[in-house]
Amino acid sequence: MATPVQTDMNLARVADRAVSVAQMFCDRAAQTPDREAFRYVVGDRWVSRTWRETAQEVTRFAAGLVALGVTAQQRVAIASETRYEWILADLAIMCAGAATTTVYPSAISGDVAFILADSSSTVVFAENDDQIAKLREQRGALPSLRTVVTFEGTPDDDSDPWVISLDRLAELGAAYLAEHPGTVEERIAAIHPEHLATLIYTSGTTGRPKGVRLLHSSWTYEGAAFASLGVLHVDDLQYLWLPMSHAFGKVLLTTQLQVGFATAIDGRMDRIVPNLAVVRPTFMGAVPRFFEKAHGLIATTAHSAGWPKAKIFDWAGDVALEVSRLARQDKPVPWRLAAAHKLAERLVLVKVSELFGGRVRFFISGASALSEQIVEWFHGAGILILEGYGLTETSAGAAVNRPDRFKFGTVGLPLPGTQITIAQDGEIMIKGPGVMDGYHHLDQDTGQTLTSDGWLATGDIGEIDAYGFLRITDRKKNLFKTSGGKYIAPAQIENRFTAICPLASHILVHGDQRNYCVALIALAPDAVADWARHHDMAGLPYSQVVTSQAMRTTVDDYVHTLNSQLNHWETIKKFIILDHDLTVDSGELTPSMKVRRPVVEANYREALDALYTQ
Repeated sequence: MATPVQTDMNLARVADRAVSVAQMFCDRAAQTPDREAFRYVVGDRWVSRTWRETAQEVTRFAAGLVALGVTAQQRVAIASETRYEWILADLAIMCAGAATTTVYPSAISGDVAFILADSSSTVVFAENDDQIAKLREQRGALPSLRTVVTFEGTPDDDSDPWVISLDRLAELGAAYLAEHPGTVEERIAAIHPEHLATLIYTSGTTGRPKGVRLLHSSWTYEGAAFASLGVLHVDDLQYLWLPMSHAFGKVLLTTQLQVGFATAIDGRMDRIVPNLAVVRPTFMGAVPRFFEKAHGLIATTAHSAGWPKAKIFDWAGDVALEVSRLARQDKPVPWRLAAAHKLAERLVLVKVSELFGGRVRFFISGASALSEQIVEWFHGAGILILEGYGLTETSAGAAVNRPDRFKFGTVGLPLPGTQITIAQDGEIMIKGPGVMDGYHHLDQDTGQTLTSDGWLATGDIGEIDAYGFLRITDRKKNLFKTSGGKYIAPAQIENRFTAICPLASHILVHGDQRNYCVALIALAPDAVADWARHHDMAGLPYSQVVTSQAMRTTVDDYVHTLNSQLNHWETIKKFIILDHDLTVDSGELTPSMKVRRPVVEANYREALDALYTQ
C-alpha cells in the first residue's frame, strides 16, 4: 500500500471523549440542561425539549427496558421513520447498557425477520401498526423477541401483552426507578468503550444484509472528531430528516451530543422544503438525491415560467458560477462581473437561499457521490455543500471537506485520527477508531474486509491528491471493461447525467464486455408531472408521458449533452426510458435508495441485449 495520508492525524485532538454514548448524553444534559435539545412536530406546530427534559424521558424508558429484562449488550431494535421518539428509544437502549439494532421502516417483513433473528433482538420499538403487522407476520420465526413497544400503533389489551405503548414503557420505568433509583446510572457506569453500541445492517446491493458491529468507542470518537474541526457550535441549529437506521443519521446525533447544538427532527421527506422555511436551520446533512431533486425543481420551475425568466435564470447561474470559480482560485472579480453578480443575486440567487430558510451556513452531503456540477451550481448561488465520505463500517465519517478547506469533486480530508491510503489496485483503505469491530456472526467476511493490522478494505476505488484530498472514482465491483479494452467507471457517468437532466431519478450505465455503452433511465414522477403540465399532457398516466415521443426527444437532448462531456468510449449510444421508476419494493433499490445493479440488469436483460442487436 502507499504511504497513508495523515492530514489532521493528531489523535490528541479527539482523546478527551466520553467512555460511552450513554455517558456522552449524560454529560451533555449536565453541562447544558436548560438549552434546547430537540424540536419536533406535534399536529401542526413545533414543540421543543431541553436536554434536562430529554434526559428525564430517556431515564424512564431505559428503566422500563431494564424492567422488561433487557441486559447488558443485549440487542433492542428500532423500526421507525426518523422522529423524536427514535432518538429517545436509541438513547434509552444505550443508557440501559444494551445495543441498538437499526431496521429500515421500508424493509419487507422477510428482511425484518432476518435482521431481528440474526441480531437476537429481544425488544423492538415499532413506529406504527404497519411495522407491528410485519412483526406479527414473522412472530413464529422470532423466538428471541419478547416485547414490542409502539410509538403510535395499537397496543395489545390483554393481561399479558406482546405489544405495549411507549406510555406503558414509561410507567414500567417509573415503577422500577421507585424501587431501584440508581439503576440507570449503574447501567451507564458499567459500559466499557469496547462494548457493542449499535448493529447496523448494510442494505446490501447484493445478497443478505450484514450486521456491522459498532462499538461505543467508535461513536464517541466520531462525535469528538467532528467537534474538533471547530465548524459546528452550540448555537447551531440542525434540521434532521435522514434515516436514523443509516450510519449518516447516527453520526449526526453523536456529534450533537458532543457539541450541544439543537436539532429539529422530521423524517417526512415531503415536508423537508416547507419545514426548512419555518425552522431556518444553520446546517443540515443530506444525500445527493436531495440536492439533485432541489436543483431539478429550481431549474424546471424557472424554465417552465417562460422564455424571459428562463434566460434570466440561466444567465444568473452562469454569472454566479464564474464568480465562484474566481473566488476558489483566489482571483479578483472584475468590476463588471461583480456588478452583474449583485444583479443576479437580487433577481434569482437570493431565492435559492430563501428556499432553504436563508440561514444555512453549509450542507453536508454523504452516503454516495454527488456531481461536481451540482456542487458548483449551488456554490455559485451562495449555498456551500461539503461532501464527506465514509461507510457503515467506519461509523459513517472517515473524511470530509471543511468550510475553510474544501475542494469540489473530492470528499475532503481524513478526520483527525483516521488514516486513508490507496492500495495497489486503487482500492481505498481506512484505519482508525471509527472502523467497525466486524460483521455479526460472519467471521469469514470480517477477515476478508479487515486486515490483521486493522485496515478496512472499503470496496471503493479512489485517489488522493498532493494536498491530501480524497476523490472517489467508483465502487470496485462496478468497474467494467468494454470489449475494446477500455475501463468504464459507470458512477461518474451516472452522476453527470443526474446533474444535467432535472427529470432523471435513476440511470444505470451498462457495457461490460460490450463494444459500446447503453443506459436504462428512470424518470422522477414529480418532475415528470411538472413537465407534462407544460407539454399538453397534464393528467395523463406517468407511463404514457415517459414513453411519449416528446419525452424521448427531451431526454435524448440531455444524453447528447452528457456525451459531449465524455470520452468517446464512455458515450451512451442507446438508451431505454423505463415506464416506471425504480423502487425499494421491486428489489431494484436498497432501503437506502442505492441501485441494486445485478437485480436491475437481470430484470432488463432482454431489453439490454436488444440494444446491441437492433
